[in-house]
Amino acid sequence: MAHPEMKDKNSQKNRSWLERLSALLAHEPKDREELMMILRDAEDNNILSTDNLNMIERILQVSEMQVREVMIPKAQMIMLPANDVIEDVLPIVISSGHSRFPVVDHVGKEVIGTLLAKDLLKHYFNKESDGKKTKIRELSRPAVCTPQSKRLDILLREFRINRNHLAIVLDEYGNVAGLVTIEDVLEQIVGEIEDEYDIEEEDSFIKLLNDGSYIVKAATPIPEFNDYFGSQFEDTAFDTIGGILINKFGHLPKRGDVKKIQNLRFKILQSDSRRIHLLEVKKSIKEIDRK
Repeated sequence: MAHPEMKDKNSQKNRSWLERLSALLAHEPKDREELMMILRDAEDNNILSTDNLNMIERILQVSEMQVREVMIPKAQMIMLPANDVIEDVLPIVISSGHSRFPVVDHVGKEVIGTLLAKDLLKHYFNKESDGKKTKIRELSRPAVCTPQSKRLDILLREFRINRNHLAIVLDEYGNVAGLVTIEDVLEQIVGEIEDEYDIEEEDSFIKLLNDGSYIVKAATPIPEFNDYFGSQFEDTAFDTIGGILINKFGHLPKRGDVKKIQNLRFKILQSDSRRIHLLEVKKSIKEIDRK
């Protein structure tokens, strides 16, 4: 049986939490920090699980993130020429494991539509059609485009309302910068979604964007980061670039925090109460000029 004094302390602790929760419901929190403080108290009192708390934090971060931070750069896009016939592109569709593909014009610059793998396969195996000679442009659907500056929460709402799963990302000049899928957005909330087609690529930790900046996972091993950027970070005390940054900041940095180290400018793009997830890295102007 629990000691009376211990019961009183637990009861007082629970009342304190309930009072703060009631205050939260009675009026809007002053800022995001106040909201997170209450939610962390809920976790400490086992009212909210750690996984749920992390998900809430990621949801709040998604409302501040832009498409450019999660998009697949144009250089990594698998695009299908509009004038190719089904027989030409079928091996690409099957080997990639993707379900949607941008369709480009004859010069490969302008995206004129999107091909769904199910549309291609349905037409190919239709006995009444000559699937081998059908051009991809005849099967493609209209392309959905979005600016790279659009907020992720707005894009997610548009995906749901319009029942789209893929959008072509355009830069400020209207040129194709990359693509983004609904999966890319959801992964920012629930974590990485893997399926039987996902492959761990050697360069999956780092993405080069069209503007010359880099999106880097905080979990990038230091030797791999050094090889890519020509930096000289020591890996004796830390294993990842995220560990180096936390040490340099002297605390767990928040989204938007910036630190310059070894001619590199680091900006925190995504983090929670326990670790950093995503970084933006830019080389100094002097470093770029030398190249």
